Amino acid sequence: MSNEQNRNGEMTRALIYCRVSSAKQRIEGSGLESREQRCRAYADDKGYIVEGVFPDDVSGGGDFMRRPGMVALLSFLDAQKGKSYVVIFDDLKRFARDTEFHLKLRREFATRGASIECLNFRIEDTPEGKFIETVIAAQGELEREQNRRQVIQKMKARVENGFWVFRAPIGYRYVSAPSGGGKILEPDPVLAPLVTDALEGFASGHLGSQAEVQRFLERSPHFPKDKPDGTLRPMTVNRLLKKVVYAGYVEAPNWGVSTRKGQHEGLISFETFQKIQDALEGRKRHFPARKDKNEDFPLRGFVACDCCGNAMTAAWSKGKYRRYAYYRCETRGCEAKSKSVPKAKMEEGFGEILKGLQPAKELFQLAEVMLRDA
Repeated sequence: MSNEQNRNGEMTRALIYCRVSSAKQRIEGSGLESREQRCRAYADDKGYIVEGVFPDDVSGGGDFMRRPGMVALLSFLDAQKGKSYVVIFDDLKRFARDTEFHLKLRREFATRGASIECLNFRIEDTPEGKFIETVIAAQGELEREQNRRQVIQKMKARVENGFWVFRAPIGYRYVSAPSGGGKILEPDPVLAPLVTDALEGFASGHLGSQAEVQRFLERSPHFPKDKPDGTLRPMTVNRLLKKVVYAGYVEAPNWGVSTRKGQHEGLISFETFQKIQDALEGRKRHFPARKDKNEDFPLRGFVACDCCGNAMTAAWSKGKYRRYAYYRCETRGCEAKSKSVPKAKMEEGFGEILKGLQPAKELFQLAEVMLRDA
């Protein structure tokens, strides 16, 4: 072991930067640990004192300022005024897989008085050394762009075959395809009924605006909220209403893939999806009059379910000898779904409420005196 010292006679300080391209590589393998181990062995062999390790498990697309570990490393150097460091990389391609960012990152280290050393490449400040270093950086950029193109081509092919390849929309989750060969969407047992009710409610006019859809979803404790105060951004609701994936279809306009039938189960019909788009684009919605809307059930649509808060429906039920009238909730996922309340009980209770709201005789007399004075 050689004990290298800096110009002041002190032991050389070192920092280790190690990176894998994704969190999956970090979880499923020992990529970060093995890289760190090799860098520590290199530092021990050189006699360096390792003062910090900065790992990353994100790609950053070549831009080192989008990597938290690299940002932390540069911030650490900024805080160590007057100290010099050697930054150790296990692979030059892990430095910056983009020629422009590679050169920029070299300058960032130089302005902070830090030098870099690599396990698989000897960095030399000579014209020949800089040329070879730039060529290797360009090769890394080429490989990154080729990998990206290959991934997009595979994803595009799956969309063309009817598979959704993006993040699972709210109301769905990814499971292994029965026939093998990748993942497929399936309705989430908790969120799918909620999304269906919101979409069908907007299409039918029961939820007359995007704001009403937003309030409907915000009332559910299960629907994920995207604001700290437990509410939704209007854009979240708008995007939900426009996703054709909920109708069982897929598309990828940016890749030139038109709308087509998907391999997954839709939460609504395509006809319902079209009604939603008509409403969003300002085309008039026509809601046919209910054939069963008559005097038999005057409270239909006005009384709310005590469990979920949605409007209750009503209908006649045929018994063995005669028909019976009931009010009931038909909201999917509601604990009181299909539990019937007799018509007489419901309407008698409503009548008692109205009686309780009737003004007292004295109030009428007071109002009469006030009106006469006026």
